[in-house]
Amino acid sequence: MPKISPLMIAPPLIFAAFVALAAFGMFRPDPEGLPSTLVGQTAPALPDKALDGFAVPATDAFNNGEVTLVNFWASWCPPCRAEHPTLLQMDADGIAIIGVNFKDTARAASSYLTDDGNPFRGVAFDPQGRTAIDWGVTAPPETFIIDGNGTVRFRFAGPLVGSDYEQRFLPALRDALAQ
Repeated sequence: MPKISPLMIAPPLIFAAFVALAAFGMFRPDPEGLPSTLVGQTAPALPDKALDGFAVPATDAFNNGEVTLVNFWASWCPPCRAEHPTLLQMDADGIAIIGVNFKDTARAASSYLTDDGNPFRGVAFDPQGRTAIDWGVTAPPETFIIDGNGTVRFRFAGPLVGSDYEQRFLPALRDALAQ
């Protein structure tokens, strides 16, 4: 009986394991969604420090009976720049938005908002990204919908543009505003 080398069996086994892993990933319930442990929980605190030259977010921003968006952004982030016109329009439509600038320099962030417009009612500054960790932010931009009682209702990872924004974020925002 010929002896079979383990080196001959390893490649097909590795390939089979890869196929099984890929199949598992393809059939997940929502491959686009990122779970957030904050949904249904009280919104974490915002940084105490504001971006120089901009308003500090109000201390009662989450408990004033008004739906508020919290948008984590950075001036160096191309998707943040892509969503900026949407944020400006939301602000013009009367939606309260608090910006949290993180892992950025104050100079670059201030210049960006001065040049391109400021859609935020308050701009918290988190240069080390510590607050972003508390909120579970993975990468900018990320936007959270907070109800008037301070509860996180929805988390949207990515820029507020395109069909994903229209099909997932806008319905969640309309639902929050209707309550």
